[in-house]
Amino acid sequence: MKLFVAGLPYDMDDEELMEFFDKFGTVSSAKITMDKETGKSRGFAFVEMPNEEEAKEAIEGLNNLGIGKKVMVVKPAEERRGPGPGAPDNRPRFSPGARPPRDRY
Repeated sequence: MKLFVAGLPYDMDDEELMEFFDKFGTVSSAKITMDKETGKSRGFAFVEMPNEEEAKEAIEGLNNLGIGKKVMVVKPAEERRGPGPGAPDNRPRFSPGARPPRDRY
């Protein structure tokens, strides 16, 4: 089961995150999302646990847990539905000042 984890301290690393979830069972991956421009944590992560019961126990045990000044949010990850905000779409692009081609009838 893939879990979404938010409210993480910005100095937490993948290993520390894995330690939180190891207490509830097997963790196949724990990856904190990093900002591409700054290389710093964005404060959320995704954790994968192969056993659904263990994952549910982790949700119950860690959701709303206070870590420093933040409160951890743990819930099942949702499927991505199409491109997110700011993602390129498939519309043609034109250079500034250029006119789009006219439809001919």
